[in-house]
Amino acid sequence: MDTSADRIADPWGARTPYAPGTPWPSRTDTHLRAGIAEQDVERWVQSASLLHSNGDAMDIAVREGRIVGVRGRTADRVNRGRLGPKDLYGWQANASPDRLTRPLVREHGRLVESDWDTAMNRITARTRDLLDDKGPGSIGFYTTGQLFLEEYYTLAVLARAGIRTNHLDGNTRLCTATAAEALKETFGCDGQPGSYEDIDHADTIALFGHNMAETQTVLWMRLLDRLEGSDPPRLVCVDPRYTQVARRADVHLAPRAGTNVALLNALLHEIIRTGRVDRAYVDAHTVGFEELAAMVEECTPRWAAGICDVPAAQIERAAEILGTAERLLSTVLQGVYQSHQATAAAVQVNNLHLIRGMLGRPGRGLLQMNGQPSAENTRECGADGDLPGFRNWQNDEHVAELAAVWNVKPETIPHYAPPTHAMQIFRYAEQGSVRMLWITGTNPAVSLPELSRIRSILAQERLFVVAQDLFLTETAQLADVVLPAATWGEKTGTLTNADRTVHLSEKAVEPPGEARADLDIFLDFAARMDFRDKDDGPLISWHDPESAFAAWQRCSAGRPCDYTGLSYQRLRGGSGIQWPCTEQAPDGTARLYTDGITYAHPDTCESYGRDMVTGASVEPVEYRSLNPDGKAVLKAAEYLPPHEDTSADYPLQLITGRTVYHFHTRTKTARAPELNAAAPDVWAEISPAEASAQGLADGDLVQVTTPRGAVRARLRTTAIRDGMVFLPFHYGYWDTPAGHRPPDDVPGRAANETTVTDWDPVSKQPLFKTGAARVTLVARRASGTGARNETAGSST
Repeated sequence: MDTSADRIADPWGARTPYAPGTPWPSRTDTHLRAGIAEQDVERWVQSASLLHSNGDAMDIAVREGRIVGVRGRTADRVNRGRLGPKDLYGWQANASPDRLTRPLVREHGRLVESDWDTAMNRITARTRDLLDDKGPGSIGFYTTGQLFLEEYYTLAVLARAGIRTNHLDGNTRLCTATAAEALKETFGCDGQPGSYEDIDHADTIALFGHNMAETQTVLWMRLLDRLEGSDPPRLVCVDPRYTQVARRADVHLAPRAGTNVALLNALLHEIIRTGRVDRAYVDAHTVGFEELAAMVEECTPRWAAGICDVPAAQIERAAEILGTAERLLSTVLQGVYQSHQATAAAVQVNNLHLIRGMLGRPGRGLLQMNGQPSAENTRECGADGDLPGFRNWQNDEHVAELAAVWNVKPETIPHYAPPTHAMQIFRYAEQGSVRMLWITGTNPAVSLPELSRIRSILAQERLFVVAQDLFLTETAQLADVVLPAATWGEKTGTLTNADRTVHLSEKAVEPPGEARADLDIFLDFAARMDFRDKDDGPLISWHDPESAFAAWQRCSAGRPCDYTGLSYQRLRGGSGIQWPCTEQAPDGTARLYTDGITYAHPDTCESYGRDMVTGASVEPVEYRSLNPDGKAVLKAAEYLPPHEDTSADYPLQLITGRTVYHFHTRTKTARAPELNAAAPDVWAEISPAEASAQGLADGDLVQVTTPRGAVRARLRTTAIRDGMVFLPFHYGYWDTPAGHRPPDDVPGRAANETTVTDWDPVSKQPLFKTGAARVTLVARRASGTGARNETAGSST
C-alpha cells in the first residue's frame, strides 16, 4: 500500500518493477481527509477518475454524508490500485464553499439567484422563440469531456433530433478531435487500436508529443515499473521540452514547433530505405503504400534536420530503434494534436505502425490518446462532430439506421454537411446566426484561443448564453442563465477512457443545495420542450442513468463501439471492461484489428476521409474507388510551413500545455489545497541560453506578448529548446483578487490571451502551439519570490 503523505513532490510513488509479459503488480494508493482513518469510513462507493483521461478506478470514502477520501481499486485493469495526484486530492473541490447551489438569471445586467422553474422557463421560451423565428441553426451546444456517457447521449438526441441543429460540439475539440480524425483517416473509423496492457509486452515505446509523466501519471507509473524491471523497453520521445519522459528516453527528438510532419516523414523514409517494411502485412491490409513511399522518398534525415533543427544522426537513430522493434507501442497527444498539420502528423504515426505491421498483437499497439476522462464518450455518443455510434453523416443508410433507433424521419437529423465544429459555432455566434449557446461543464472564456475575441462573443447582447457548471466560472459570469450542476461522486453514470475501458461511477453523496445532475437537467429541458418522435411519442423515453445506458446500448448495437454485452451489474465490483463488448466478446476486446482491418469498408466506415491540406470531405464515390475492399489507408502528407512564423518583433515560438497538478482551467484542482499550493500561478519557461541573451533570471516577472495579447508571469529557465517559450494554459481569473479579467488593454494571466485563432483543416482542432511571441522584462525578482521549482516539466 502507498499512503505517502507527499504525492506532490513525488507524483508517481514507489516502484513495483516487473518483467515483460508478466502482469503489472498491484499497489493500493489511498488518501483520506486529515483525522480520518480507514476504520472511520462508513462506506466505499465505486467510481473512476474525472481529472484526466487515464480512467483510474477508485472507491470514494463516505462518512456522515460527505466525501472524505479515495483509494485505488486493485482489481481494475487500468491502474491496479494506483492513483495520481489529481485523483488523490481533487475530490476536495466537491465540498468547496463557492459551489453553485441555486440557478442564477440575469436581471438588469446582474446575475441573481432564482429557482429552477424560472431558469428553465427562460431557456425554453428563448429556444421556442428562436426555433419559430430563426430556425434550428440559431441554437448551438458546446459541451465538455467530463460528463457521463448517459448525459452525452441524451444531449445528442435532444440537440440533433429535438432541436434538429447541426451545431453540437465539445471542448474535446481542443484535445481529442485530432485523435478521432486520424483514426478515421487511416482505419475508416474511430476507436483506439491498442490497449494499456501493450506496455506490459512492448520492447519499444515511442511517445509523440505525449508527456505521459504528467498527463497520465498512472500510465507513466506502469511504464516506470517496466523500465525498472528486467529487459526494459527502449524509449523514443518527441517533445521540444526536456520532460521526465525525455530524461528516460534512449533518443529524445526536440523539433521546432510545427515541424512534426517533416520529422515523421524522415522516420518513414528511413524505415522504407532500410527495408524494414512488413510487405506481407502492407499488401494484405493497406492501400496507398506506393504513394506514401513516393512522398517520403526525398525526405531524408538531413532534409528534416534543416526544417526541424534536430541533428540528422538523432533522426537516424530513432528510425533504427523504431525499425528494429519487434513489439512497438506508440502514443500520441497534444504536442501533435495542437500543432501545425495536426492530423497529417498523427496519420503518419499510424502509417509507421502499418508499414511495420505493428497492430493487433500484445505489445504492438497504437494509442491516439485523449486528454479528458470521457472524451471517448463524446465521440461515440455524437456529442461532438460525429453522429452517434460512429455513423457516417455522408452515408444515407447510416442516417436512416439512426433515425430508426430514434423513431424519427431521416430528414429530422441534420446531415446536409459535417456536424459543426466548436470554432465554427463560435464564429457563427460572432457573426450573429447562432443566437443561443448552451455551454455545459466547460470554460471557453479561458480555454479557447484569442480570449479577447471569445469574451466579446459571449458578451454580445443578442447571444443568449446558458452556462451549466459547478462554479461561477469566467464563462458563467457572462451567461444569461446559470444552472448549478452535480458532479462526480454526486451522480451515477459510465465513462470510457482512452483505451476503450468502460467504468461505472456511482453516486456517493448528495449534491449541494439545489444542484442537479446534468442528465436530469437535459431530461427536464426535453420534457418542457415536449420533443416528440414520428409516432407522437416522447423522443426521449428514458428517465434515469440506467435506462439511458440501455437506450445507448440499442444505439451502439452492431456498431464498432458496441456496448450490448455490458450492464451496470457487470461493471460493479470488478474491473472496467473494454468495448466492443458483445455476446460474442462477453469479456470485452483488448485490441482492435487482430485479424485485419474491420471498419474501413465503404458501407461500414464512419468517414470517407478528408483532404490533408484543405480539409474538404472525400466524396463516397472517390473513397469506394480508392478503397473498395475496406483496407487501412496509408495517407501521405507533404510538409507545409506553419501559418505564423517568428520575426524580428516576435522571435520566439510559443507553445502552451499542462502541469501535473492541474486540469483545464483549474475550476476543480485549484480548490484542492495540495494541488493549488503546488502550482498556484502562471509561469513562463525559456531556455537558459534565451534568458542569458536577454539578461533574464529565474523568478523575474516577464511579459509574453503576441499579436493577440500579453500575459505576465514569473520566469523559469528549463531545458526547453532555444527559441521557444512555454506557458501553462490552466490559469484564468476567478481566483484573482478582482475575480474577473482586468480590462483587455492590461496584460492578463491566461495563456490563451496570446494564442491564435487557427485550426487544423482536417480535425478542426485549434492550434495552441504555433504562435510567435516575445518575452520582455517587467520587474526583477524580489527576494523570496519566484515560481515553485518544476517537479516534472509541464506537458506539451
